[in-house]
This record gives sequence, structure tokens and C-alpha cells, in this order.
Amino acid sequence: MSADRRNPRRRPSSRSARTSGHRGPAEPPRVRDGVTGPDVAIVDARAAQRLGRGHPWIFRSDVLVRPTVDAGVVHMRTAEGRPLGAALWSPASEISLRQLTTDARSTIDATWWHARLGEAITRRASVAQTSSAYRLVHGEADGLPSLVVDRYDRWLVVQLLSAGLAAHTDAIVASLRAHLEPDGILARHDVAVREREGLTRDVSLLHGAVPDTVRVHEHGVAFLAAPWEGQKTGAFLDQRENRALVGRLARGRALDCFAYHGSFALHLAQRATEVIALDISAPALARAAENASLNGLTNVRTHVGDAFDVLRTWQRAGERFDTIVVDPPAFAKSRATVDAALRGYKDINLRAMRLLAPGGLLFSASCSHHVGLGMFLDMLRDAAADSGRRLAIRDVTGHAVDHPEVLTIPETSYLKGVLLEALD
Repeated sequence: MSADRRNPRRRPSSRSARTSGHRGPAEPPRVRDGVTGPDVAIVDARAAQRLGRGHPWIFRSDVLVRPTVDAGVVHMRTAEGRPLGAALWSPASEISLRQLTTDARSTIDATWWHARLGEAITRRASVAQTSSAYRLVHGEADGLPSLVVDRYDRWLVVQLLSAGLAAHTDAIVASLRAHLEPDGILARHDVAVREREGLTRDVSLLHGAVPDTVRVHEHGVAFLAAPWEGQKTGAFLDQRENRALVGRLARGRALDCFAYHGSFALHLAQRATEVIALDISAPALARAAENASLNGLTNVRTHVGDAFDVLRTWQRAGERFDTIVVDPPAFAKSRATVDAALRGYKDINLRAMRLLAPGGLLFSASCSHHVGLGMFLDMLRDAAADSGRRLAIRDVTGHAVDHPEVLTIPETSYLKGVLLEALD
């Protein structure tokens, strides 16, 4: 996953912060003779404990002796010489090490990358039966830290988000070509986290050619992905199963808030009589209208505007909807913004609840990692109480199988959704 996410239980970022009561210069780390080497990282006991509990990240402040080699793969050991396996090494990053394997005897070469990527691809076999756009590699969750690989039909879009991983670009691209024989591989490296790794931000071809748009399908619905310029790697693949769920249950007059390219709206339109796709971006809604035409849908119309303002206006006008989707962008980019994010989530959901017709359905989602499911449910309870409506939980959803959530790696968990039904 991206390196700008921090472990909430990590200790202070500098050694001086942990030894503030010590007078005089800090003692150098005690390392057993013969343990160190240019490609060896010596980590402290707390780091070793974190690895033992299943979390692959080691922070700069946990490294007692830094490797002297360039970014790439190094070996990890404790100060006593106990081997901890191999890791990606990023000299400039706050996350200095990302564990690849616990096997100290492993050689991280082309054969290793081919085998590990093959395991991740095999895990997606069931997804390929219903969709042509899905995630093939989900970073740490697949044992491939800081690597994202998304498939759009015959093309791949990748993100190599750490300096240690970027050093193995050629091996990774060669393995993907061998496994999948794609027509093209595009690198979407236009993300801020790469700057923290000392890497450039750009979008570039790594193999073949990739078109501006790719027609893909999911659960019988077609849409155009935009690998060169679209959000994320070209589309919001993580909501695929939630879109299908809401689409199966949609009815009556429907509203898709923060619609972007209309992915939810397309599924809603399969059963709803009318769908309004609402977004602040006119160009995004132009693509939504194009996607509706692609599916032969005549019951989808677009509305440009700020969702908060538009829902407030519609509430005053007495508008009602039988099915509503609220899927905003991540309001909480850091722990410091969680309180403000929860206020934003409550505001937009409160307005949606007041627009919901009796017996109507509201699907509300959050992709903010820092807003956990418990916080999200509490926010919805507060909004429901203020709305004066009786709302029952029909379903609680999360990640699809192609975006696995690993229990010991909280950073792999960010998406949550709640389906509510108005009982009055």
C-alpha cells in the first residue's frame, strides 16, 4: 500500500524522542560482531516484534544500522544476529524497509518475482469470470509491498510506489508479460507518495501501447476506463461488488451522489425507473453520459453541482428518491482530519436520509482509511437520529476479493459500505 499511511502504533520518529531523559550523547547500538554488511539492515527489538506479528513495515527510527547499498533488496537481522528475511530498502523513505519474505535463504531474483506475482494472479481467477477490470496485485496484502497492478481487459496499469520496488521494475514487467501477455503496460506514477521515496512523478509506457480509453465490463455492465488520466489507475475498481449489490436492489427514482463516470448509476439504471448522476465535474459527467449510451440506457440523466448544496436545495423542495448512493472521495487524508471528515460524512448522509422515500434504500460508503468502520457506523447513527427517520441496516460491506484486507496489516483496510433501509 502507499507509503504515506502510517502505523498508528508506531513509536516516535526520532531516537532522541525516545531517550529525552538521557544526558549526554546516545550510546551507539550494540551489534554482535559479524552481523553487519553493506546489504544488511540491523533493526531493533520493537521492529522484530512488529514483523513477528505480521506487519511488514519497518520505519527509519527502528533501523539501528542502515544498509550502505542503493535502493533495492536487503537482508534484515536483529542486533543479536537473528535473520528476519529480505526486504525492500528505501533509503530516503520514512518507511525504510518493507518485508518481502521471512525466509533468509530466499534470493529475490526474476524467478522469485515470477512465482509471487503468479500467486497473486491466480487468486483473482474467480473475479475474471464476471469482470474484465480488476486488481491483480494489492501491495502488502499480496506479499508484494508498494506494488499495484490493475487489469483493464488486455492492458495493465501498474504503480511502483517505493524506491526499493522501483529497482526491480524490469523483473516485474518481464514477469507480468510472461504471465498475462498484455498488449501494453502503463505506469501511473503520478502520485505524491513517490516523492517521499525520492522518485519522480510521471505517467509512462513500460511495454507496448495503451489506449486513452478501454471498454471494460463488470457484472453485465460496460463502461470506459481512462488509464492515462482517470482517477486512481483509470477507474474505481474497489467498488465493483458494491455496485453490483446496489444494482440488484435498486428501485424507483434513484440518485448517485459523487457519481464521477457514473459507475454506480449504470448499475442503478438496470432496475430503477430514473437515475440522476450528480457530480461537481462536468467533464466527469460527460463520460458518465457516454457510459450510459454505451449500455443503451435512456433513464440516466446528469446534474452538475456540489452534492452538499444540491441535496440541501432538493430537500427544501421536497424531492424524494427511492434509492440513493453516497460515495464521496476520501474526506480524511490523515488522522488529524478525522473529526472534520466525520462532520462532512454526517452532513451529506443526513441530507440523503431526509431525501429518502419511505421504504427507500441508502448505500453510504467511505474510502478513508483513517475512518474505521466503528466510527463510520457511529456517524450514521448520529445522522439517523438527527434525521428523525427509522433506518435499519440491511448490509455492511467492505473490500472485494481482488482488494484483500489482511488482519495484521491495518493499512490494507480502507473501504467500508453500509446499506440502510428507511422503515418509515
